[in-house]
Amino acid sequence: MKIGLVGYSGSGKSSLFFWLSGVTPDPAAVNTSQSAMVTIPEPRIEALCKLYNPKKVTYASMEIDDTPGLSRDHIGNVSKLAHLREADYLVCVVPAFSGAKVDSEMKAFVEDMILADLEIATNRLEKLDEQLKRHLPKEDLEKLEIEKEALVVIRDRLEAGNPILAEEMTDEHYHATRSFRFLTEKRRMIFVNTGDDEVDFEQYQKFATEKEPVLAASVGLELELNKTSPEEADSFCKEMGLTRVGRDKIVRSLMDYSGQMVFLTAGEKEVRSWLMSKNGTALEAAGRIHSDFVKKFIRCEVIACDDLVRLGSEREVKAAGLNHRETKDYVVKEGDVLLFHIGQ
Repeated sequence: MKIGLVGYSGSGKSSLFFWLSGVTPDPAAVNTSQSAMVTIPEPRIEALCKLYNPKKVTYASMEIDDTPGLSRDHIGNVSKLAHLREADYLVCVVPAFSGAKVDSEMKAFVEDMILADLEIATNRLEKLDEQLKRHLPKEDLEKLEIEKEALVVIRDRLEAGNPILAEEMTDEHYHATRSFRFLTEKRRMIFVNTGDDEVDFEQYQKFATEKEPVLAASVGLELELNKTSPEEADSFCKEMGLTRVGRDKIVRSLMDYSGQMVFLTAGEKEVRSWLMSKNGTALEAAGRIHSDFVKKFIRCEVIACDDLVRLGSEREVKAAGLNHRETKDYVVKEGDVLLFHIGQ
């Protein structure tokens, strides 16, 4: 899972990258992207460690990309947005200070992404017209015709000022154009970077939709508070009447909104959390651990982490009949502790 941060200059996008990852933004990467792995907090690991006393503890992580800051005059934004095409999920960072308006910023984002996608579609259609004039095998011509048909629909929609909607595309059209990684069909969320004195973060939920959730926090305040001890930070916020959101909450929310969840493995050798797609199967979870697990999968044993921690041992869980054996098609639940049985 790769999450792309995008924002106009001055939005606090790179500060958000620093807050989440702890990696200082590189001035030399101002016109490119900078990546960092962000550890996903998992409070259940501490409880599992008390049960197993493992030799090793590993937390799941996800990749975050800080992309070049966009220009509000839109000049050069098409090339800057190209860095987002490999991202699986977009976080649009918008400021809510110095007179900036969240809805105006998001409208500008969509317009820039539409222009970037339109350039891709138009350029490819021009090349397709040239290719279709050549004498090619029938099978190749049919593939090109399907691609052109899909891109004409996409181009017309973009020219009308509308983003691409994946659900409106046929499977045939989607497979013909998925390699372009169009920006407007990517899932995304809004991150509202507020002023330091903000106390009502919930007010920004009015900008949320079913497909575009909203998170809000004061990145500047959070970074300043990180320079002090937790006790001093809490005391300062209480004295000034400020609200702290906290990095862990933001990271877990990013994981959740981007369609990911955590499963766990536990034993004396290692306690570890793993990231996988929601509604993924046991076979997919096995593949997260090692590709050989997919080929040699026999079954997996499943225990809910809450049951394991509550009862204190695998033996007690089994005595209570709360463990279960599953096949490769089992849909993994968030917080499952999995033990895989693999063939030779």
